[in-house]
Amino acid sequence: MSFLDSLAQFNDAVNGFVWTTVGVWLLIATGILMSVLTKFFQVTHIRHWMSKTIGSLFDGKVRGHTDEHASISQFQALCTALAATVGVGNIAGVSAAILTGGPGAVFWMWVAAFFGMMTNYSENILGIYFRRKNHHGEWSGGAMYYLQDGLGGYPHMKGVGRALAVIFAVCAALASFGIGNMGQINKIVMNFTSAFDIRPLSEVVLYSSGGSDVTLYMLLVGIVLMILVGVVVLGGLQRIAAVAETIIPLMVVMYVVGSLIIIIANAPHIGTAFSHIFGMAFSSHAAWGGAVGVTFKTVITQGCKRGVFSNEAGLGSSVMVHSNSNVIEPVKQGLWGIFEVFMDTLVICTMTALVILTSGVVDLETGIADTGSDATLIAEAFNTIFKIGNFEFGRYFVAVAILLFAFTTVLGWSHYGTKAVEYLAGDNAPVVTKVYKVIFVLMILSGALMTSSIAWDISDTFNGMMMIPNLIGVIAMSPLVVKLTNNYVRRRLKGEKIEPVLSYDPKIQAANAKRIEETGED
Repeated sequence: MSFLDSLAQFNDAVNGFVWTTVGVWLLIATGILMSVLTKFFQVTHIRHWMSKTIGSLFDGKVRGHTDEHASISQFQALCTALAATVGVGNIAGVSAAILTGGPGAVFWMWVAAFFGMMTNYSENILGIYFRRKNHHGEWSGGAMYYLQDGLGGYPHMKGVGRALAVIFAVCAALASFGIGNMGQINKIVMNFTSAFDIRPLSEVVLYSSGGSDVTLYMLLVGIVLMILVGVVVLGGLQRIAAVAETIIPLMVVMYVVGSLIIIIANAPHIGTAFSHIFGMAFSSHAAWGGAVGVTFKTVITQGCKRGVFSNEAGLGSSVMVHSNSNVIEPVKQGLWGIFEVFMDTLVICTMTALVILTSGVVDLETGIADTGSDATLIAEAFNTIFKIGNFEFGRYFVAVAILLFAFTTVLGWSHYGTKAVEYLAGDNAPVVTKVYKVIFVLMILSGALMTSSIAWDISDTFNGMMMIPNLIGVIAMSPLVVKLTNNYVRRRLKGEKIEPVLSYDPKIQAANAKRIEETGED
């Protein structure tokens, strides 16, 4: 057995334990707990969080760029977080969930997202509450800080909080090279070189590995991507946020509109699609996917796993960019966390699922697909409508969508990795984070030329290993989340004159409370 085979076998064992045995159930349990403790805030206050998020996009305070070097606007924080979450998982991930777990997996994606709204809400509240300024005067926040200062602030828990914070940061830094870099870049290169084939370049084989050819075309696309990512990433968070703010809204609207056209064109099949989603959500299906079939456990784990892979609620990742927002109120940024999961999974992933299930590219009784690749399945679905003669516009559209979604995911994760490394480096952070960024950019070329899925599989494991300490922190800090939520509701929704609760740091608390009192700003 080769080293890679041994590594893959070991990773599969760890992955199964982290995700199937512990992670998925801890994830759902945390979401349920936070929903119950906040009295199902995502439902009972839906008008409020909708009005304060998507309903406030024309508000200059929300969209307007801040002059502070330490922060970005609330909308930029959302777009950067969506940049990291709206990626391959929304396209190939949903396709993989359906092919592996059947249509019923979509239902469990929705369940994970519904409860994940409050997990993400809680993470973002804690991120703002425990954030502090770094060596450059920028805000730094994330699970490592509420594990260290929140969980670690309980009696006799200082060592535990610090240990979990380090584990989270190490796993986040390592995952940034996989899920946030090589995996995304590999999908971009595979789809782009296939959709926009240039034969003189694709016929030049540099080497073969694992039965796959690495071509000159892949190398050139990888070099271009490395340069583009380098220009943005090395420019810092402000540049990443500016790019995300430009690309994400445009691509989300285009993808949703394109999906709606296909769904409406296949309107007679919408009812059938939903009946299979709900009908196959609670049972095993021996006929699906061949002789082995799909077990009930697989349906749940595939749906929940792909759901969190898409929206990242529970990983503690997006907190690291939400904490850079110019917002003062922790709960205010928590509302954007709810909207982030809503948009990512309940809107975009649902669009992908319905396009696949209504277009006929998958036999809803047997699970047999027109194509064996999860990445190309949605392209085939788009081609059922967007195809003129031999011109497959749908395939080109999906290739560009994957390119832009995955490209912005790389940008978002570069920030997550930077913040994780910054925490681990301590006083050496200014130098170490620069080195990290250079390595991150150089690793893009490895992703472009990668023929094995081992990097993607290992990053999936690191995702799960990030999730566990983060969820422990959220559960431990749940009384604080409830306290902050109740304080906000009493002041902002009920109009009571009480002292705001804004930060763990007395100096930040006093400055922000004074700012709210003088300006009414939130």
